[in-house]
Amino acid sequence: MTKPVLQIVVGSTRPGRVGSAVAQWFHGLAVKHDEFAVQIVELADVDLPLYDEPNPPRQGRYVHEHTKRWSQIVSAADAFVFVVPEYNHGYNAATKNALDFLHREWRGKPVGFVSYGAAAAGARAVSGLLPVVTALGMVPSGNAVTIPQIARAVQPGEPFTGNERADEGAGLLLDALSRLTTALGTGPVMERERR
Repeated sequence: MTKPVLQIVVGSTRPGRVGSAVAQWFHGLAVKHDEFAVQIVELADVDLPLYDEPNPPRQGRYVHEHTKRWSQIVSAADAFVFVVPEYNHGYNAATKNALDFLHREWRGKPVGFVSYGAAAAGARAVSGLLPVVTALGMVPSGNAVTIPQIARAVQPGEPFTGNERADEGAGLLLDALSRLTTALGTGPVMERERR
């Protein structure tokens, strides 16, 4: 049986971002969890401009190649984990922009979050993104992994190793996403869009 595809989306596009190291850590745990085929998607590599489609995303009538490529990437996933920083008590622009580019590609798919920041550990970024993903028809897992004091935990270019609390939270998030993927019938990619 084919495993459902979990995409770990790195929301930060900053040079020297630590989100990539956090995503690598989560990727390792997700592979060991063994319920998903796991992919990392770096929004910096996707390289979307600010939203520039002339038609509303709900229509799916994309005219730009970057949007068509992004649509193909997202359409290949059954579930998502967004690895997001907290900027100024909220989510970062690149993550929101990437979500806004598409519509039907997100609908009905489970989503979870791994956030990082200073004392609040990115929790306010997740709180801000929950109504966004819900409006897109995604199904939040109800679990999030929050990593406080990220500047102490990892330096740019260095690996991130979670502590016991973070590892346990990641396991709970992966369990919840697996249950949702099964319950919603979203894997593998909604049985190829119900043929």
